[in-house]
Amino acid sequence: SLVARMTLKAGKITSLAESIRAIADMEDPISHTLKKTEVAKDLVFEKMYCPLGVLLIIFESRPDALVQIAALAIRSGNGLLLKGGKEAMRSNTILHKVITSVIPDVVGKKLIGLVKSKDEIADLLKLDDVIDLVIPRGSNRLVSQIKAQTKIPVLGHADGICHVYIDKSADMDMAKRIVLDAKVDYPAACNAMETLLVHKDLNKTEGLDDLLMELAKEGVVIYGGPVAHDTLKVPKVDSFHHEYSSMACTLEFVDDVQSAIDHINRYGSAHTDCIITTDTKSADTFLQQVDSAAVFHNASTRFCDGTRFGLGA
Repeated sequence: SLVARMTLKAGKITSLAESIRAIADMEDPISHTLKKTEVAKDLVFEKMYCPLGVLLIIFESRPDALVQIAALAIRSGNGLLLKGGKEAMRSNTILHKVITSVIPDVVGKKLIGLVKSKDEIADLLKLDDVIDLVIPRGSNRLVSQIKAQTKIPVLGHADGICHVYIDKSADMDMAKRIVLDAKVDYPAACNAMETLLVHKDLNKTEGLDDLLMELAKEGVVIYGGPVAHDTLKVPKVDSFHHEYSSMACTLEFVDDVQSAIDHINRYGSAHTDCIITTDTKSADTFLQQVDSAAVFHNASTRFCDGTRFGLGA
């Protein structure tokens, strides 16, 4: 999964360039008035977008993240300090050079700084008078360490334990396509499916057997929760709170949509979760009660993506 995240192939570079152009074509978000209210005669209250200031963004392994982060920072008028993982140091250095070389002199090439040594991070985290926000993008351990070392506000989200729940009324052909896309398309991504929850009535049905066979054919290793381990005879999972980032996933049977919601809210990471169902009531309940940043009905978790949402990156 590390190599998959680090590799910059021609196709990935092309899509990166396209995402940067999309950001460039967007309406300028800064100084955009959101609300104007005359709170009393000749006393006007105006609310508008403004930059946060200087961002320190620490990310692991993925060099394409550097490009997207830098483009968003430029677009939103923020100063930026970047620290990437040592595994991609050469890629990061060249990408930083490419980006800063096209920044006009009136803006200044120092708008985006590249931090090369891990040792510098501790000193930077002390600069709460200079840096306005720290965003760590990586493992749970990284996020926890950063939070413990600084007074600067930290915006951190570590895990991507995404669920797909197949309800008893699901169209199983649709379910198969969604689950395969969510797991197989790019397993190293944080929006890939890590846990498949299935309504108990679908156990031993032809539709589920067909889905499991397709996953196996693609090379996906399935681990079971207590119920799935007993009934399907698959290896037992050690913890439901596990992000594989590879061709493996956890499967468990649940009693109903409420059980699925409870499971996700207990073991998930509040990233992206999906219900596959033809029952509108079940779908609405799921969408309202799952406490995640993105909640989908009959769509792959892989759709949770800034470019897909029309945000450029």
